[in-house]
Amino acid sequence: MPEHTAASRLRLSGLCFLLQILNILLFAVFVRYSPESSPGQCPPQLNCSRRNQDSGFQQPRFQDVHIQVLLSFGLLLAFLGRYGPGSAAISILIMAFAIQWAVLIQGIFYFLLNGKIYVGAQSMVSADFCTAAVLISSGAVLGRVNPVQLLLLALLEVTLCTLNEYILLSLMGVSDSGRSLTVHTFGAYFGLMVSRVLYQPHKDKRKREERQDVGHQTDVFAVVGTIYLWIFWPSFTSTTTVHENAENWAVLNTYFSLVASTVATFILSPVLYEESTPWMVQIQDATLAGMAVMGMAGEMLVTPFGALIAGFLVGLISPLGFRFLTPVLHSRLKIQDTCGVHNIHGLPGILGALLGTLLTLLATADTYGDRLELLFPLVAQGSRTITDQAFIQLSALPLTLLLATLGGCLTGEL
Repeated sequence: MPEHTAASRLRLSGLCFLLQILNILLFAVFVRYSPESSPGQCPPQLNCSRRNQDSGFQQPRFQDVHIQVLLSFGLLLAFLGRYGPGSAAISILIMAFAIQWAVLIQGIFYFLLNGKIYVGAQSMVSADFCTAAVLISSGAVLGRVNPVQLLLLALLEVTLCTLNEYILLSLMGVSDSGRSLTVHTFGAYFGLMVSRVLYQPHKDKRKREERQDVGHQTDVFAVVGTIYLWIFWPSFTSTTTVHENAENWAVLNTYFSLVASTVATFILSPVLYEESTPWMVQIQDATLAGMAVMGMAGEMLVTPFGALIAGFLVGLISPLGFRFLTPVLHSRLKIQDTCGVHNIHGLPGILGALLGTLLTLLATADTYGDRLELLFPLVAQGSRTITDQAFIQLSALPLTLLLATLGGCLTGEL
């Protein structure tokens, strides 16, 4: 991160103290463990229909998601030679605060009952999802903001990200278990809008020169981050799919997309750049893009060859975006995207939403069987046609872009 004066260090210390005390007080007043995931009697005023679902929630899946957020997303912020180690440390700080704040904000929307927020394993996973969106946004402004500003970004983005998720998943009934929209797309464009508002021509020119020094440790971070992506991302995609028969599709489709996008990078990168093989950072980017495109469509009937096609295409689009689109974003739109979140999260997230919409149109009771009720319960109940569901899936994309854009502009101004 940028160099800090003694005053800025004290501001960071003071803000961390105030925010942590605030979280402790709010937790003491509002947060309780959910009776749905506890043994014993369940109070009649609570809906305990999901008791078995939450109490049976496998610890390894939560652990996989948490490791995914901490290491795979966190290591993306260790991108710069000069700021890398500090960025990794700050990413842990952002995650530590954002998880607490997300539990509170999401609890207000989802779990508030009789003045209390009831939390269980699933609410912690939801908090991790929201934290991932914040870390994606941080990648767009890396090296241009200080830790105090990143904490304030997390404070506002968690609130708006939760609002977007609540509107899409609860009010509209959108199926987005792997979070193409609510994590990848929202986080990317929220961060890009913050970057646009913070644009300062003279300072950005100097800082852009500093960011060109990525340092020898970048490949080390990228190797570790890529390994963790390969191991843990399928759990990230499928962890909200609590039914085992539905989970298998999400895991397999994610892996097929992942391998195809990685191969595509080895095809295109030597053509676009002078190196005979891609940098490890480029492989990491392809890995992220290939899995982001499966966020919405992962648990749908993509078919193995369809997942390979989707991964291959996004594996080509991502390096093309770095080569041709990123310079345009900077020169024409004045958006400095430090970690390239537009190419590895934004565009794949949009493509994932479009793919999910197409697959929704093709969903039938004959092809999906019992899975149709899990993915589209309103369609299975007969209260919504499959065409209506597809339109809602599609309309969720511009709504997410609108909330992310307005939220990012507001955060940047503040």
